[in-house]
Amino acid sequence: MTIAEIAQRAGVSKTAVSRYLNNGYVSDEKKRRIRAVIEETGYTPSRQAQNLRRGNSQTIGVILPKIDSESISRVVAGISQVLEEKGFQLLLANTGNDTSREISYLNYFKNDQVDGILFIPASLTRQHQQAVISSRVPIVLIGQKANYVSCVYHDEFSAARELTEILIGNGRRHIAMLGVNPRDQAAGEARYHGFAEALRENGLKEVLARIVQTDIHMDAGYEGCRKLLQSCPETDAVLCATDTIAIGAMRYIHESGREVPRDIALAGIGHNRMSEIIAPRLTTVHYYYKTCGAEAAKVLLQILGTGVDMHKQIQLGYRVIMQETTDQPALNSDTAS
Repeated sequence: MTIAEIAQRAGVSKTAVSRYLNNGYVSDEKKRRIRAVIEETGYTPSRQAQNLRRGNSQTIGVILPKIDSESISRVVAGISQVLEEKGFQLLLANTGNDTSREISYLNYFKNDQVDGILFIPASLTRQHQQAVISSRVPIVLIGQKANYVSCVYHDEFSAARELTEILIGNGRRHIAMLGVNPRDQAAGEARYHGFAEALRENGLKEVLARIVQTDIHMDAGYEGCRKLLQSCPETDAVLCATDTIAIGAMRYIHESGREVPRDIALAGIGHNRMSEIIAPRLTTVHYYYKTCGAEAAKVLLQILGTGVDMHKQIQLGYRVIMQETTDQPALNSDTAS
C-alpha cells in the first residue's frame, strides 16, 4: 500500500495523506476518511519513512554504471553541486554496468549505511524493483523511469524520433539504426521506439535487417556499421543510440570508401566532446545531464526533509545540435533531378 493508493481510496490528495502521516494540518473530514482507509487496510508507515528525517551520516550513496563516462561525470557534478552545499558527502559506487554489482550495492547501502541513494542504473529488472522497494533509506533513480520510485530522466523517445525525422527531411529513405540492448529501457528500448515511430509516421518501412544491436563503445559502432552495410548496402542514413557508437560507425563508413554526409547521413545522441572534434562534426542530441543530477539531488533532499517519498516523475527536455553529418540532402532516386 502506497500513499498514492491511500489517497485514491480516501478521495483526497497525496499531500493530504502526507500531512496526516506527519502530523500536519488536515481538515477533520479528510482525517476521518484517511484514518478509515488506514484502519481498513492495516497500513503502517514503512521503516524507511520513519527513518527519513534522521540524516545521521550526512552521506549519500551514488551508484553509477561507469565512473569514466563523460555523461555520468556531468550527472555527478550536478549531484555534488546541490548536496555539498547542504553539507552532505558522496560515496560513489562504480558497478561497471554489472547488474549483480548494482544489486549488491543497493543491498549494502539500503540498510542504513547512508541517508539516501541516488541510483543510475544501466537497466531495471525485478531484482532492482525488489531492492528499491525494500530499502530502509530513500532512493531516487536517474536516467531511467519507474513508477515505484522517484526518478529524473530524459525524453529518449522524442529525441530519437526527432533525429529520425531530420534524416527523413533531408531526403533519406533507407534509414538504419545502430541501437543497444533493449534491456536498457532508456538508451535501448525508448530510443528504438522513437526511431520506429518516425519511420511509420512518414510511411517508411521498418526493415529489421537495418536494425543492428551493438555495445556502447567506438569499436562496437565500427563493427556494427560493418555488419549493417554489408547486409544493407543501400543504407543512406544511420541513427546511432550514442555518440560513441556514431564515431565508430563514421570510421567504418570512411574506410569503406563512402562519405558522410554525401553517401550516408549520421546522427548520435549524447553530445559528448568528441562530437565537436571529429570531422565532419556530428549531429546529436544534447541532454541536460548536470541538471538531471541536480534535480535528482533536490528530490532526495525533499524526501529527507519531509519524510515522504511522493514518487515524483521528472522528465527533462533535450536540444538537437544540428551539425555537418546531416547537412547534405541525399542524392538518390527519390530526390535527384
